[in-house]
Amino acid sequence: MIALQKRPTPSRALSLATPLIAVLITMIMGGALFAVLGKNPLEAIRTIFYDPVFGEFAFYYRPQLLVKAAPLVLIAIGLSLGFKAGIWNIGAEGQYIIGAICGAAVGLAFYPTESRLIFPLMILAGALGGWAWGMIPAFLKVRFGTNEILVSLMLVYVADQLLASMSLGLLRNPEGMGFPGSRNFSDFPAASSWINEAAGLHWGMAFAFIAVIFAYVLLNRHILGFNIRLTGEAPRAARFAGVNPTRLILFCLGTSGALAGLAGLFEVTGPSGQINIDFASGYGFTAIIVAFLGRLHPVGILLAALLMALTYVGGDLAQGNLGLPSAAIQVFQGMLLFFLLALDLLTNYRVVLKKKGAA
Repeated sequence: MIALQKRPTPSRALSLATPLIAVLITMIMGGALFAVLGKNPLEAIRTIFYDPVFGEFAFYYRPQLLVKAAPLVLIAIGLSLGFKAGIWNIGAEGQYIIGAICGAAVGLAFYPTESRLIFPLMILAGALGGWAWGMIPAFLKVRFGTNEILVSLMLVYVADQLLASMSLGLLRNPEGMGFPGSRNFSDFPAASSWINEAAGLHWGMAFAFIAVIFAYVLLNRHILGFNIRLTGEAPRAARFAGVNPTRLILFCLGTSGALAGLAGLFEVTGPSGQINIDFASGYGFTAIIVAFLGRLHPVGILLAALLMALTYVGGDLAQGNLGLPSAAIQVFQGMLLFFLLALDLLTNYRVVLKKKGAA
Protein backbone atom coordinates (compact mmCIF):
# COMPACT_ATOMS: atom_id res chain seq x y z
CA MET A 1 0.00 0.00 0.00
CA ILE A 2 1.35 3.44 -0.94
CA ALA A 3 1.43 5.97 1.90
CA LEU A 4 2.94 9.36 2.70
CA GLN A 5 5.36 9.64 5.60
CA LYS A 6 6.25 13.04 7.03
CA ARG A 7 9.94 13.89 6.78
CA PRO A 8 11.72 14.91 10.03
CA THR A 9 12.84 18.07 8.20
CA PRO A 10 11.82 19.38 4.76
CA SER A 11 14.10 18.23 1.95
CA ARG A 12 16.22 21.20 0.85
CA ALA A 13 17.28 19.45 -2.37
CA LEU A 14 13.67 18.83 -3.41
CA SER A 15 12.67 22.34 -2.38
CA LEU A 16 15.18 23.74 -4.88
CA ALA A 17 14.48 21.13 -7.57
CA THR A 18 10.67 21.13 -7.59
CA PRO A 19 10.27 24.43 -9.52
CA LEU A 20 12.47 23.09 -12.33
CA ILE A 21 10.70 19.73 -12.33
CA ALA A 22 7.31 21.49 -12.33
CA VAL A 23 8.35 23.54 -15.38
CA LEU A 24 9.46 20.39 -17.23
CA ILE A 25 6.23 18.51 -16.42
CA THR A 26 4.21 21.57 -17.45
CA MET A 27 6.00 21.60 -20.80
CA ILE A 28 5.22 17.91 -21.33
CA MET A 29 1.56 18.15 -20.30
CA GLY A 30 1.18 21.48 -22.09
CA GLY A 31 2.54 19.84 -25.23
CA ALA A 32 -0.09 17.12 -24.86
CA LEU A 33 -2.76 19.81 -24.51
CA PHE A 34 -1.57 21.56 -27.66
CA ALA A 35 -1.54 18.23 -29.52
CA VAL A 36 -5.19 17.65 -28.53
CA LEU A 37 -5.96 21.09 -29.98
CA GLY A 38 -4.43 19.95 -33.27
CA LYS A 39 -1.14 21.88 -32.98
CA ASN A 40 2.41 20.61 -33.22
CA PRO A 41 3.44 20.38 -29.51
CA LEU A 42 7.17 20.86 -30.15
CA GLU A 43 6.51 23.89 -32.32
CA ALA A 44 4.17 25.36 -29.71
CA ILE A 45 6.67 24.90 -26.86
CA ARG A 46 9.45 26.35 -29.02
CA THR A 47 7.30 29.36 -29.92
CA ILE A 48 6.49 30.06 -26.26
CA PHE A 49 9.88 29.49 -24.64
CA TYR A 50 12.52 29.89 -27.39
CA ASP A 51 11.36 32.39 -30.01
CA PRO A 52 10.87 35.43 -27.71
CA VAL A 53 14.49 35.15 -26.50
CA PHE A 54 16.43 33.64 -29.40
CA GLY A 55 14.07 33.81 -32.38
CA GLU A 56 14.31 35.95 -35.50
CA PHE A 57 12.49 38.92 -33.90
CA ALA A 58 13.88 38.43 -30.38
CA PHE A 59 15.27 42.00 -30.40
CA TYR A 60 11.65 43.19 -30.29
CA TYR A 61 10.32 40.67 -27.76
CA ARG A 62 13.14 40.76 -25.18
CA PRO A 63 12.21 44.23 -23.83
CA GLN A 64 8.62 43.01 -23.54
CA LEU A 65 9.79 40.39 -21.05
CA LEU A 66 10.88 43.14 -18.65
CA VAL A 67 7.65 45.08 -19.25
CA LYS A 68 5.57 42.01 -18.35
CA ALA A 69 7.83 40.93 -15.48
CA ALA A 70 7.93 44.28 -13.62
CA PRO A 71 4.35 44.24 -12.21
CA LEU A 72 4.65 40.54 -11.40
CA VAL A 73 7.83 41.17 -9.37
CA LEU A 74 6.32 44.11 -7.45
CA ILE A 75 3.12 42.25 -6.57
CA ALA A 76 4.80 38.90 -5.81
CA ILE A 77 7.39 40.49 -3.51
CA GLY A 78 4.60 42.02 -1.43
CA LEU A 79 2.62 38.77 -1.38
CA SER A 80 5.68 36.74 -0.38
CA LEU A 81 6.18 38.74 2.82
CA GLY A 82 2.68 37.84 3.97
CA PHE A 83 2.87 34.25 2.73
CA LYS A 84 6.08 33.73 4.72
CA ALA A 85 4.24 34.85 7.86
CA GLY A 86 1.14 32.78 7.13
CA ILE A 87 -0.89 35.85 6.11
CA TRP A 88 -2.74 35.15 2.87
CA ASN A 89 -3.50 38.13 0.68
CA ILE A 90 -5.37 36.78 -2.36
CA GLY A 91 -6.74 40.17 -3.39
CA ALA A 92 -3.66 41.80 -4.92
CA GLU A 93 -5.58 42.20 -8.18
CA GLY A 94 -7.98 44.58 -6.44
CA GLN A 95 -5.12 46.54 -4.85
CA TYR A 96 -3.46 46.73 -8.27
CA ILE A 97 -6.64 48.21 -9.77
CA ILE A 98 -7.20 50.72 -6.96
CA GLY A 99 -3.56 51.85 -7.10
CA ALA A 100 -3.96 52.49 -10.83
CA ILE A 101 -7.20 54.42 -10.32
CA CYS A 102 -5.79 56.62 -7.52
CA GLY A 103 -2.54 57.36 -9.33
CA ALA A 104 -4.27 58.07 -12.62
CA ALA A 105 -6.81 60.34 -10.93
CA VAL A 106 -4.03 62.50 -9.45
CA GLY A 107 -2.28 62.76 -12.82
CA LEU A 108 -5.44 63.59 -14.73
CA ALA A 109 -6.36 66.24 -12.15
CA PHE A 110 -3.26 68.20 -13.25
CA TYR A 111 -3.78 67.71 -17.01
CA PRO A 112 -2.33 69.41 -19.09
CA THR A 113 0.14 70.96 -16.61
CA GLU A 114 3.78 70.03 -17.18
CA SER A 115 5.67 69.66 -13.90
CA ARG A 116 8.26 67.23 -12.56
CA LEU A 117 6.29 66.97 -9.33
CA ILE A 118 3.23 65.37 -10.95
CA PHE A 119 4.65 61.88 -11.47
CA PRO A 120 6.08 61.56 -7.90
CA LEU A 121 2.65 62.59 -6.59
CA MET A 122 1.06 59.90 -8.76
CA ILE A 123 3.48 57.30 -7.40
CA LEU A 124 2.57 58.31 -3.85
CA ALA A 125 -1.17 58.20 -4.66
CA GLY A 126 -0.87 54.77 -6.32
CA ALA A 127 1.00 53.31 -3.34
CA LEU A 128 -1.45 54.84 -0.84
CA GLY A 129 -4.44 53.59 -2.84
CA GLY A 130 -3.16 50.02 -2.87
CA TRP A 131 -2.14 50.30 0.80
CA ALA A 132 -5.60 51.52 1.84
CA TRP A 133 -7.29 48.68 -0.08
CA GLY A 134 -4.96 46.16 1.55
CA MET A 135 -5.64 47.60 5.01
CA ILE A 136 -9.36 46.78 4.77
CA PRO A 137 -8.85 42.99 5.21
CA ALA A 138 -6.01 43.75 7.65
CA PHE A 139 -8.22 45.89 9.89
CA LEU A 140 -11.13 43.45 9.73
CA LYS A 141 -8.80 40.57 10.64
CA VAL A 142 -7.18 42.22 13.66
CA ARG A 143 -10.44 43.83 14.89
CA PHE A 144 -13.04 41.14 14.18
CA GLY A 145 -10.99 38.03 13.34
CA THR A 146 -12.28 37.76 9.77
CA ASN A 147 -10.59 35.59 7.17
CA GLU A 148 -8.23 37.73 5.09
CA ILE A 149 -8.41 35.28 2.17
CA LEU A 150 -12.14 35.76 1.67
CA VAL A 151 -12.21 39.49 2.40
CA SER A 152 -9.27 40.35 0.11
CA LEU A 153 -10.66 38.16 -2.66
CA MET A 154 -14.16 39.67 -2.49
CA LEU A 155 -12.67 43.16 -2.61
CA VAL A 156 -11.30 42.32 -6.08
CA TYR A 157 -14.86 42.31 -7.43
CA VAL A 158 -15.58 45.61 -5.70
CA ALA A 159 -12.46 47.07 -7.33
CA ASP A 160 -13.63 45.75 -10.72
CA GLN A 161 -16.90 47.63 -10.33
CA LEU A 162 -15.08 50.82 -9.29
CA LEU A 163 -12.87 50.46 -12.37
CA ALA A 164 -15.91 50.23 -14.64
CA SER A 165 -17.52 53.19 -12.89
CA MET A 166 -14.41 55.37 -13.23
CA SER A 167 -13.94 54.39 -16.88
CA LEU A 168 -17.50 55.45 -17.67
CA GLY A 169 -17.68 58.35 -15.23
CA LEU A 170 -15.22 60.57 -13.38
CA LEU A 171 -12.08 59.58 -15.28
CA ARG A 172 -13.60 59.28 -18.75
CA ASN A 173 -11.86 61.32 -21.41
CA PRO A 174 -14.08 64.37 -22.10
CA GLU A 175 -12.68 64.46 -25.63
CA GLY A 176 -13.14 60.72 -26.20
CA MET A 177 -16.39 60.91 -28.20
CA GLY A 178 -18.28 59.18 -25.38
CA PHE A 179 -16.11 56.03 -25.41
CA PRO A 180 -15.22 54.59 -21.98
CA GLY A 181 -11.69 55.17 -20.76
CA SER A 182 -9.46 57.98 -19.56
CA ARG A 183 -7.05 60.14 -21.50
CA ASN A 184 -3.99 58.32 -22.80
CA PHE A 185 -0.94 59.01 -20.64
CA SER A 186 1.37 58.74 -23.63
CA ASP A 187 -0.06 62.16 -24.62
CA PHE A 188 0.78 63.55 -21.16
CA PRO A 189 4.58 63.33 -20.75
CA ALA A 190 4.57 64.68 -17.18
CA ALA A 191 2.46 61.70 -16.08
CA SER A 192 4.10 58.94 -18.15
CA SER A 193 6.26 56.23 -16.54
CA TRP A 194 8.24 55.53 -19.72
CA ILE A 195 11.97 56.12 -19.49
CA ASN A 196 12.57 54.99 -23.06
CA GLU A 197 9.48 53.63 -24.76
CA ALA A 198 11.37 52.48 -27.85
CA ALA A 199 13.63 50.32 -25.67
CA GLY A 200 10.71 49.16 -23.51
CA LEU A 201 12.06 50.75 -20.31
CA HIS A 202 9.82 52.33 -17.68
CA TRP A 203 10.06 53.22 -13.99
CA GLY A 204 8.16 50.09 -12.94
CA MET A 205 11.24 48.02 -13.80
CA ALA A 206 13.48 50.18 -11.61
CA PHE A 207 11.04 49.92 -8.69
CA ALA A 208 10.82 46.14 -9.20
CA PHE A 209 14.58 45.78 -8.75
CA ILE A 210 14.47 48.09 -5.71
CA ALA A 211 11.69 45.91 -4.22
CA VAL A 212 13.81 42.77 -4.69
CA ILE A 213 16.77 44.37 -2.90
CA PHE A 214 14.54 45.79 -0.14
CA ALA A 215 12.86 42.42 0.49
CA TYR A 216 16.19 40.56 0.54
CA VAL A 217 17.69 42.97 3.09
CA LEU A 218 14.50 42.94 5.18
CA LEU A 219 14.25 39.15 5.35
CA ASN A 220 17.94 38.49 5.94
CA ARG A 221 19.30 41.53 7.79
CA HIS A 222 16.43 42.99 9.84
CA ILE A 223 14.61 41.87 12.99
CA LEU A 224 11.24 42.42 11.29
CA GLY A 225 12.21 39.95 8.57
CA PHE A 226 13.25 37.46 11.25
CA ASN A 227 9.86 37.89 12.95
CA ILE A 228 8.09 37.30 9.62
CA ARG A 229 10.00 34.08 8.99
CA LEU A 230 9.62 32.92 12.61
CA THR A 231 5.85 33.51 12.59
CA GLY A 232 5.44 31.47 9.42
CA GLU A 233 7.70 28.60 10.48
CA ALA A 234 6.94 28.40 14.22
CA PRO A 235 3.90 30.45 15.32
CA ARG A 236 4.11 29.28 18.96
CA ALA A 237 7.77 30.20 19.19
CA ALA A 238 6.96 33.60 17.70
CA ARG A 239 4.35 34.22 20.41
CA PHE A 240 6.83 33.25 23.13
CA ALA A 241 9.41 35.55 21.53
CA GLY A 242 7.01 38.48 21.90
CA VAL A 243 6.15 38.98 18.23
CA ASN A 244 3.12 41.26 17.92
CA PRO A 245 0.75 39.52 15.46
CA THR A 246 -1.37 42.64 14.96
CA ARG A 247 1.59 44.72 13.79
CA LEU A 248 2.76 41.89 11.56
CA ILE A 249 -0.66 41.55 9.88
CA LEU A 250 -0.92 45.32 9.32
CA PHE A 251 2.62 45.51 7.95
CA CYS A 252 2.37 42.53 5.59
CA LEU A 253 -1.05 43.34 4.15
CA GLY A 254 -0.27 47.06 3.96
CA THR A 255 3.08 46.51 2.23
CA SER A 256 1.68 44.00 -0.26
CA GLY A 257 -1.17 46.41 -1.02
CA ALA A 258 1.21 49.33 -1.55
CA LEU A 259 3.45 47.33 -3.91
CA ALA A 260 0.42 46.07 -5.87
CA GLY A 261 -0.82 49.67 -6.09
CA LEU A 262 2.56 50.76 -7.45
CA ALA A 263 2.40 47.98 -10.04
CA GLY A 264 -1.01 49.26 -11.14
CA LEU A 265 0.21 52.86 -11.32
CA PHE A 266 3.24 51.99 -13.46
CA GLU A 267 1.11 49.81 -15.72
CA VAL A 268 -1.55 52.47 -16.35
CA THR A 269 1.04 55.20 -17.02
CA GLY A 270 3.18 52.91 -19.17
CA PRO A 271 2.22 49.79 -21.15
CA SER A 272 -1.56 50.09 -20.68
CA GLY A 273 -1.63 53.86 -21.14
CA GLN A 274 -5.10 54.56 -19.78
CA ILE A 275 -7.80 53.58 -17.31
CA ASN A 276 -10.41 51.50 -19.11
CA ILE A 277 -12.85 48.69 -18.41
CA ASP A 278 -10.35 46.05 -19.58
CA PHE A 279 -7.45 47.35 -17.47
CA ALA A 280 -7.58 44.42 -15.01
CA SER A 281 -5.03 42.00 -16.47
CA GLY A 282 -4.90 39.19 -13.90
CA TYR A 283 -1.39 40.15 -12.75
CA GLY A 284 -2.55 40.02 -9.13
CA PHE A 285 -3.49 36.36 -9.45
CA THR A 286 -0.54 35.37 -11.66
CA ALA A 287 1.79 36.89 -9.04
CA ILE A 288 0.66 34.16 -6.63
CA ILE A 289 2.14 31.58 -9.03
CA VAL A 290 5.29 33.70 -9.32
CA ALA A 291 5.68 33.96 -5.53
CA PHE A 292 5.48 30.20 -5.02
CA LEU A 293 7.51 29.36 -8.11
CA GLY A 294 10.24 31.64 -6.71
CA ARG A 295 10.04 29.83 -3.34
CA LEU A 296 9.05 33.13 -1.66
CA HIS A 297 12.68 34.27 -2.10
CA PRO A 298 13.23 37.75 -3.63
CA VAL A 299 15.81 36.58 -6.19
CA GLY A 300 13.75 33.49 -6.98
CA ILE A 301 10.70 35.70 -7.53
CA LEU A 302 12.65 37.84 -10.00
CA LEU A 303 13.61 34.74 -12.02
CA ALA A 304 10.11 33.26 -11.76
CA ALA A 305 8.57 36.55 -12.96
CA LEU A 306 10.82 36.50 -16.03
CA LEU A 307 9.74 32.92 -16.73
CA MET A 308 6.07 33.82 -16.35
CA ALA A 309 6.59 36.90 -18.52
CA LEU A 310 8.03 34.53 -21.12
CA THR A 311 4.78 32.56 -21.11
CA TYR A 312 2.84 35.81 -21.62
CA VAL A 313 4.99 37.05 -24.51
CA GLY A 314 5.43 33.58 -26.01
CA GLY A 315 1.72 32.89 -25.53
CA ASP A 316 0.81 36.00 -27.52
CA LEU A 317 3.27 34.89 -30.19
CA ALA A 318 1.75 31.39 -30.27
CA GLN A 319 -1.76 32.84 -30.58
CA GLY A 320 -0.71 34.93 -33.57
CA ASN A 321 1.53 32.42 -35.34
CA LEU A 322 -0.11 29.10 -34.50
CA GLY A 323 -3.70 30.10 -33.79
CA LEU A 324 -3.67 28.81 -30.21
CA PRO A 325 -6.65 30.10 -28.15
CA SER A 326 -5.82 32.42 -25.25
CA ALA A 327 -7.62 30.03 -22.87
CA ALA A 328 -5.04 27.35 -23.70
CA ILE A 329 -2.24 29.67 -22.57
CA GLN A 330 -4.10 30.38 -19.31
CA VAL A 331 -4.54 26.64 -18.73
CA PHE A 332 -0.82 26.22 -19.42
CA GLN A 333 0.01 28.79 -16.72
CA GLY A 334 -2.42 27.14 -14.32
CA MET A 335 -0.72 23.78 -14.89
CA LEU A 336 2.52 25.30 -13.65
CA LEU A 337 1.02 26.19 -10.25
CA PHE A 338 -0.80 22.86 -10.02
CA PHE A 339 2.33 20.78 -10.60
CA LEU A 340 4.39 23.01 -8.34
CA LEU A 341 1.97 22.56 -5.44
CA ALA A 342 1.67 18.83 -6.12
CA LEU A 343 5.45 18.37 -6.11
CA ASP A 344 5.78 20.56 -3.01
CA LEU A 345 4.11 17.74 -1.11
CA LEU A 346 7.27 15.67 -1.63
CA THR A 347 9.33 18.37 0.09
CA ASN A 348 7.64 17.58 3.42
CA TYR A 349 6.57 13.98 2.81
CA ARG A 350 8.17 10.89 1.32
CA VAL A 351 6.33 8.13 -0.52
CA VAL A 352 6.64 4.75 1.25
CA LEU A 353 5.30 1.27 0.58
CA LYS A 354 3.48 -0.40 3.47
CA LYS A 355 2.31 -3.97 3.77
CA LYS A 356 -1.43 -4.36 4.09
CA GLY A 357 -2.45 -5.41 7.59
CA ALA A 358 -4.47 -8.56 8.22
CA ALA A 359 -8.24 -8.17 8.16
